[in-house]
Amino acid sequence: EQPIFSARAHVFQIDPATKRNWLPASKHAVTVSFFYDVSRSVYRIISVGGTKAIINSTITPNMTFTKTSQKFGQWADSRANTVYGLGFSTELQLQQFADHFKEVREAARLAREKSQERFELSNPALNIAAPQVITGRFQCKIKDTKVSVSVTD
Repeated sequence: EQPIFSARAHVFQIDPATKRNWLPASKHAVTVSFFYDVSRSVYRIISVGGTKAIINSTITPNMTFTKTSQKFGQWADSRANTVYGLGFSTELQLQQFADHFKEVREAARLAREKSQERFELSNPALNIAAPQVITGRFQCKIKDTKVSVSVTD
């Protein structure tokens, strides 16, 4: 995995008891990076403080990054069952992070659609075989009904 974009920010997590107060996850500003995992085709936000992962959040198409003030933004990660908050030193850094979040979320949506298409074409449970070229003809089997189409050059 290679970082796509990195920024420095103070990291917070929502207090699980109150769901209102922010708990600092880092004592000082740390590097927060967007990564693309090629083997799993997923985008993640990762931040490490010392030897501990402070953030390990897989970006899904339905996630939203919300700017809640001039230098603070947040997003909910249902898989981690938490809300992350990031405090930046400038408005520009917050805007850049928000822009990258939006781009990565869209890329995650496209990646999900592609993998869904591959799944639908290759899933035997759907009983649909991918089209095959057989001596100048396309042949596709759909629920035991054979459909043939002749193709002329």
